[in-house]
This record gives sequence, structure tokens and C-alpha cells, in this order.
Amino acid sequence: MKENIYLYYTNDLHSHFENWPRIVGHWKDRKNHHKKMDEDMFLLDVGDHVDRFHPISEAMMGKANIDLLNKAGYNWVTLGNNEGITLRHEDLYSLYDEAQFDVICANLSATHNLDPAWLKPYTIQTTSQGTRIAVIGLTAPFYSFYKQLGWEVVSPFDKLDALIEEVEEESDIIVLLSHLGINDDEEIANRYPAIDVIIGGHTHHLFKDGEFINGTLLSAAGKHGMYVGQVALVWDQDNKEVARKSASAYSLETQSEDQETKQIIEDYANKASGMLHETVTHLSQDQNANWFQTSELMKRFVETLQKWTDADVAMLNAGVLLEGFPQGPVTRGAIHQKCPHPMNPCKVELRGDQLMEVIRQAHAKRFMELKLKGFGFRGEVIGRMVFAGIEVQSEKAQDGQEYVTSVMIEGEKIDPTHTYSVATGDTFTFGRLLPEIANSPKKEYFMPELLRDLLRETLKQMP
Repeated sequence: MKENIYLYYTNDLHSHFENWPRIVGHWKDRKNHHKKMDEDMFLLDVGDHVDRFHPISEAMMGKANIDLLNKAGYNWVTLGNNEGITLRHEDLYSLYDEAQFDVICANLSATHNLDPAWLKPYTIQTTSQGTRIAVIGLTAPFYSFYKQLGWEVVSPFDKLDALIEEVEEESDIIVLLSHLGINDDEEIANRYPAIDVIIGGHTHHLFKDGEFINGTLLSAAGKHGMYVGQVALVWDQDNKEVARKSASAYSLETQSEDQETKQIIEDYANKASGMLHETVTHLSQDQNANWFQTSELMKRFVETLQKWTDADVAMLNAGVLLEGFPQGPVTRGAIHQKCPHPMNPCKVELRGDQLMEVIRQAHAKRFMELKLKGFGFRGEVIGRMVFAGIEVQSEKAQDGQEYVTSVMIEGEKIDPTHTYSVATGDTFTFGRLLPEIANSPKKEYFMPELLRDLLRETLKQMP
């Protein structure tokens, strides 16, 4: 006898609620279909559903996201780094208190107190025909970030080594919800053949038809709810094996919206607007912002960053300010709107020659005009790098390129062999944007502060 089992999922929604009513409408259609066919279906989310770029998630610290998942009827959810490291310890600890689904993350635990009651390493779900599905959750191990926030995150491979035999004995089918990224997913598929399906996220990769590695099916649906994913399993009850498995990711562009969900989101948006309407300060004059020039506000902002981190030098790209602030009251909502990035201040150590190379790279036209997406940045372009604690002189050539001509610290030329502490946004410690910063052996992250917290302090000091 054969049993059809269907898994539907979202990953990396990042609070793009504009797509959520279509997603929920589709889930309702699927539920009606599978009910008629007498088939089991389950809903999953693979993390980064919450993103504090959105006013709703900022105002309610992700609690509205959980309510939306509840109302949509989700069964299993794992954490992404946006849930894990952009919320204060107490906010994450209570985030899923009202969850009506299993929250699964095997490689995360609380450092100084008991784990929250909702946190499970894995769960076993029995289908209507008695098939046991094990679901394991894993999240990207941002060790330094989690440690500072009162959490311990361990290697996903170490955790799988410890769990896999136990889970295999208790289940018929093993599904991994992986917020680790495509490279780790491929490595897990090669190392753990007992895992039948890996549903992935974090790196926003898209497998429209799934991919097989070493017999394991990999599936992923991109980002922001522009696609959703489906995994179809056929379980052979007589031979106790998965007879067939397939995956697809598809767009919901033509799907009608669920009107009830749309209204819930509108209600949350109104509530968030009221919560963020608190006045932080008053400005006696306009404070303009320009992505490609050094505004007075941006200059003061970077000076605040330098003082906050007690760094020799500070640098921040002007693109972090999406707009300036008009004269008059400044609200929490306005600060969030103009600096929405879930980015933390950080401090790294660089030799003088490395700092010089960073400064040169930051003055390149292609760097300033780069349309960056991800790494915590939620703006349009990187923009001009603005400095504090250091004097940088440059000249523009006929080809439009800008060349650094002089760099001075406290009236003296930069010492290529001296080690300087450099404060910036944590975006530049990831990837290959500025390799010298990303590869610095000493990094200090300031948490749970976000850059907009420093912007708020800056605005309080502005005329």
C-alpha cells in the first residue's frame, strides 16, 4: 500500500507581508484539495520569517509574525538568524510562547537559564496512516552573535552526529529544516544519507524542481515569499521505504489573496504605526541625507559610532540613511523608516596598510554605486563611505573615478604597521565586500544595539 504525503513550505519571508495573503490563500486551496483526496499535508517555515526592517515586526518584535503563522495553520518552524540574532535575549526567549506549532532547532540553547519551553531539537509527527516523520531543525551558527545575546549555538554537523542514529530509530522518514545555506545543505546530503529531504534557506537559493545529492532530495524557494515550495513523498508501507520523492518551487503571482489575512495585516500595520509614533526628539532645522555626499547628519552619526565603540576610527556608508529628517518632531517610526537595517555596530582591528586598502576600495565608483541586497543591509546602494577619527583627502579623475591622495590620523600619516581599531556596520564583516574587514581576526560586535539606536542618540544631539 502506498501513502501520499505533502509538505509545503516558506523560507526567508523577511516580513514581506505584501506576499503573505497570496501564500495563505494558496495554503487554503491546498488544504481543501488534500482533504478531498484523503491525503496528509503539512506546513513548514525554514526561518527568517521575521525581519525588523518592517514596521510590524519592529513594533511587535516578531510576535505578529508568529500570530500569522498560527492563523495559517503551520505545523513546524525553525529559526533563522533574523529571529536569532536581531532580537534581544528576552524577546527571542518569549517569541514563540503563543506558537501553535512545533519550533525546532537542534543546535541552539540558552546559555544562562533553562531553554524556553517551546524549543525542541526535533519532533516526530505520525501521519493518519501511521507513518512516522521526524523533523529536525538547524540554524546558521553565528557563534559570536549568539554568545553575546545569551545563547549557545553549536556546529550543525556536531549536532547531527549526536542525533541522527536516535532519530533514525524513532522514525520512517527524516526531514531537515535547514537555515544553514546551500553549501552546508549539500555537505549534509553527502554525509548523512539517512536524511530523506533537506528543505533549505538562508542563502535565498531557489530549486524550482529540487535537486538530488547522494539520494537526498534538496528543496528551496528563494526569498520574500515570491515562491513557495512543495515536497511530495510516496511512502511504501509494505516495504517500509520512500518509494518516490519530488520537489518544486513555484510562483504565486496569479494566486488570489486571502482577504481575511489581508485585513489582519492591515490591522497590524495600523497598530504598529501607533506604537512607533512615540516622539524621540525635536529638530530645529532640516537634516538632509545624500547617499553620495557627506551630510552633517551622517558625519555626526559616524562620530557617535566611534564614541559608542571607543574606536580609533569609524566608517559607515551613507546609504544606511535612506532619507533625511525634516524640521520638527522625530518619531521612532521615522527613525525606523529611514534606517531600517537590522545591522549591529562592530569593531575590528586592522593594520594601517589594511586600513588604507579599505579606504581605497570604499572610494571606488563601483563600490559606492553597488546595489547591495542582504547581509543586514535593507537600502538601495552602499553610497559614500563617511569617516570619523581620520582625515581622508581624495581627487576625482576625468573618468569619474575617485582616488585617495592623503590619509591622516591625529595630524600624522597613517602608520602601515600600526594596528588600529575600526568601527563600522557588521555588514562589512560578512562576504567579500571589504575583505580586510571580513578577514580581521579580531571582531567585536555590539549587541543588542542596532545602528538605528545610535542614530536616535545622534538625532537627540542635533540642532
